[in-house]
Amino acid sequence: MGQIKDKEAYTKVTEAFRRQQGGVTVADIVAKTALPLNTVRELVPRAADEYSARLQVTESGEILYSFPRGFTSKYRGFKAKFSRFLEKFNKVLKIAAEFIFKIWIMVMLVGYFVLFMAIALGSLVISMAASNSNNRSSNRNSGGIGGMYFASSIFNMIIRIWFYSELTKSMDRRYGYGRSVQAPRPKGRPLYKAIFSFVFGDGDPNADWPSREKQAVIAYIQANRGVISLPEFMTLTGNSPAEAEERITGYCAEFGGLPEASDDGTVVYRFDELLLRADKKDRSFNGFSAPIKRLFSFSSNAKKMNGWFGVINAVNLLFGGYFLINAFNSGAIVTQAHFDAASYLYGFTYVLFSQIVANPLAVISVGLGVVPLVFSLLFWLIPGLRYLGMKGTNETIKLENLRKSGYRQIWDAPLAVKPADIAPKAEECRPKNMAAAQDRVIKEIGSYAVPDVTIGPAGETIYAFKELEREKAALEKYRSEIKPDASALGKTVFDSE
Repeated sequence: MGQIKDKEAYTKVTEAFRRQQGGVTVADIVAKTALPLNTVRELVPRAADEYSARLQVTESGEILYSFPRGFTSKYRGFKAKFSRFLEKFNKVLKIAAEFIFKIWIMVMLVGYFVLFMAIALGSLVISMAASNSNNRSSNRNSGGIGGMYFASSIFNMIIRIWFYSELTKSMDRRYGYGRSVQAPRPKGRPLYKAIFSFVFGDGDPNADWPSREKQAVIAYIQANRGVISLPEFMTLTGNSPAEAEERITGYCAEFGGLPEASDDGTVVYRFDELLLRADKKDRSFNGFSAPIKRLFSFSSNAKKMNGWFGVINAVNLLFGGYFLINAFNSGAIVTQAHFDAASYLYGFTYVLFSQIVANPLAVISVGLGVVPLVFSLLFWLIPGLRYLGMKGTNETIKLENLRKSGYRQIWDAPLAVKPADIAPKAEECRPKNMAAAQDRVIKEIGSYAVPDVTIGPAGETIYAFKELEREKAALEKYRSEIKPDASALGKTVFDSE
């Protein structure tokens, strides 16, 4: 098999074939994948050859592709198998790298927290033992008392939080306390995924948007005898008139469309080749079926869980700053006097690490100071910047979705349009400044068809888009003149089986 340049597109074509039932045409594959018509025409014969398709030629000249013997590649040599192995290996490698990265973030957050708590607990225990044995605590300077108090306060707070959350959870009657039959606890998402969600979110909810939008437009075209007008395209995409005119030209290039003029000069766009399909599924959707973009969410975690991540990170930040400052101020502890001059927690940590490594000062400065401090700052900075950017992105999405709703409302009833009536209930369609957004929708479609403006009984502004009403009538007449059987494939005149 020759080299395939666009492997991603080829994968989409083969997956569309794999999911199909019965014979399909090139137009069916275009509708399923939203790939350009020429791309599908190029790749379909390659897929048909590789997976040994059955070919049936109809009276219209279209080819029906089916796979009655199963969907199995005929390329089984070492090269083909090795190529498929590399593709799967790269996918596994990518998944493994993402998994390791998520685990690393969890280990950094939770690992440092546990380490700091262990150090704080150890210093507290040693301090109490020393105080009981020779009352040395009375001779400590204020720095030592402050360090020990800091450690004990932090540790006490965490212990209280942990006992409160765990003990009250175990006493929750929903999970069996005080009941004869214990109900299973609901399974939560893995901790590493929850932490990653807090820092980086859950990905782009509209990552597949270009494909989803094209599939909706193609479905509408197929449901309306291969014809679409510019206002209808605007309704499906949410584009302004200028943007829509530019984009629909691109659709014509991708899917074999041509602009035409009706008898009264109304411009329409015909996509006859998209009608040559074997899939008889109804595409009408009872009118428009314009997909709307989803809003970005900060995280899929509960607010309480994100709050705990913030508390744990704050503890790491405080300890990292504490050890870095003390390492800079106190430095290496080589004598009892140096130990007494340093805070007790820092002194205990230095003595502890001096038994493990040759240069405890470097380990404390970098390992307990710089690294957790920088990590903790980034742990807050990244989601903070993401949150600020998310707000602006969501407002843009809401405006685009409102355009679709407003354009459709105006197209459905163009002679009595009130801006206040363009008010969909869905949150995804409601920008922050709703009044300004409503006026913007009116002005944008008004740049395509200038309305007549009147003042209603209550003083409200009413717009009448008479040009749109005329265009609707002309479009309906144009479609009615297209023969219903224009998309008929006809009988099979050749069968490869």
